[in-house]
Amino acid sequence: MTAAHASDVADVHGAYPRLTDDQIAILRTCGQVRPVREGEQLFRAGEPSEEFFVVLRGTVAVVEGHGDQERVVQLHPPRSFLGELGLLEGQSAFLSAVVRKPGEVLAVGSAALRDLLSGEPALGDVILRAYLLRRTMLAGAGTGFRIIGSAFSPDTRRLLEFAARNRLPHRWADLEKDTEAEALLTRLGVAPQETPVVVWHDYRVLRNPSNVELAQVIGLRTETAAKSVCDLMVVGAGPGGLAAAVYGASEGLSTVVLEAVATGGQAGTSSRIENYLGFPAGISGMELAERAVVQANRFGARISVPAEAIGLEQRDGTNVVRLTDGSTVAAKNVVVATGARYRRLTAPGVERFEGLGVHYAATLWEARSCRLDPVAVVGGGNSAGQAALFMARESPGVHLLVRGGDLDHSMSRYLIDRIERHPRIHVQLHSEVREVTGEDRVESVVVEDNRTREQQVLAARALFVFIGARPGTSWLADAVTLDPRGFIPTGQDVVHLTADLWKPLARDPLALETGLPGVFAVGDVRSGSVKRVASAVGEGAMAVRLAHEHLGEVGPPSVR
Repeated sequence: MTAAHASDVADVHGAYPRLTDDQIAILRTCGQVRPVREGEQLFRAGEPSEEFFVVLRGTVAVVEGHGDQERVVQLHPPRSFLGELGLLEGQSAFLSAVVRKPGEVLAVGSAALRDLLSGEPALGDVILRAYLLRRTMLAGAGTGFRIIGSAFSPDTRRLLEFAARNRLPHRWADLEKDTEAEALLTRLGVAPQETPVVVWHDYRVLRNPSNVELAQVIGLRTETAAKSVCDLMVVGAGPGGLAAAVYGASEGLSTVVLEAVATGGQAGTSSRIENYLGFPAGISGMELAERAVVQANRFGARISVPAEAIGLEQRDGTNVVRLTDGSTVAAKNVVVATGARYRRLTAPGVERFEGLGVHYAATLWEARSCRLDPVAVVGGGNSAGQAALFMARESPGVHLLVRGGDLDHSMSRYLIDRIERHPRIHVQLHSEVREVTGEDRVESVVVEDNRTREQQVLAARALFVFIGARPGTSWLADAVTLDPRGFIPTGQDVVHLTADLWKPLARDPLALETGLPGVFAVGDVRSGSVKRVASAVGEGAMAVRLAHEHLGEVGPPSVR
């Protein structure tokens, strides 16, 4: 792609707007003008970037690679700004910026930029929208770090899933299929048996890194263990957890967020949420999650990914959460927002092809490898309906496989109407998957009619599974009371079960409070919750109000 062509394509997508004089004037109040010379590097791929740049005079190229392998992704003329989403979230840069024509740039610190997003909402929305679009474009182009490994390696699939769920631009080189993969390994001095490896922008090789190691390099993970006791700890960063983080941090509570997999939770895997208040055209799970993360970061919440909780206990009125790495985090209040995860499909071939065509999310990352092929979606709820519509944008045929006899029982009417009108979505009721077949990836799905037991083979290059969920409560063990299905009862539902714990406080549990004082449950993990994003967000905000009440009883942390 030539530089001129890259610029033309970018303008079509609207990811590279030109700033007005008034907008630049606002940025000047918190930035610094500096001259730049030809060849000067403003930021480098793989390294943290702490500044937001506006080109005032001259031209800056955003490039991937270096030397003979350099590829221009975008040319920035005067009035355009550099960077992408990682700048707002403290991540390392995925691309480099090099001055092509000398001139001047306006440099604004990333902390000041985050403040501008709320202090100047019109300008902030221009920047944030452009950054979200740029991240999506990077993902679609396969830009970013490389993962080299066999498709049949569990560790390769683990790294690919972690990168996809965290919406990180990356490229996969399959050892069995990519002819350049072996040559690259030889050049790097890596033996095939040492794979998978992550090549961090051509200058650093990570040999089979853990998710934590990769997150630390990227900048996703912050230090969570602390000697002090925080006001509010949020376990889980789905919509409910992120709402609690935003409201807690914005109201002055020292807030720590622990997330085992990726921010956004189950909602983050949705291609489009169309019934969320205030977004008449819908919003993708990715955009909702990223906007919430930026908000929480701006207010001072500390978000750490991956940070998996494995236990909870109370010590002298303080809640202590244990993590898989052996560390602990203590807080006066805990909001449990660990949600519910989609159940695994049990049928021959499913486990073998997980990550190789069998997916439990339907986003841009999963769709890249099968966007022009027929696919199958399993499930009768809203998530399955959204996935079918998303895949039908480019797939020649989408088979929606539903175990029951209709869609009305568990799917919203607006989705049913769109699915019934769509010419490329074929709904098959009373259908269950009995086998997934293929050589090195999914090629077909064996489906059985659960009334007649008649079977048929459907050609499909991918299978997307949304068949109900189980609550994320295994880490709580005996710490809090659970209902028979493993969800967490709250409020009046636990009064008679844990009456002795409440005598010192002389009160009953608050509305979202669990069997432990100061521990609240919100969103899908809570018994009796409404399984909607808006409901989870509302509960997250409400939990912060209740946490203030509990802090009033036990007092704030003695040490901050």
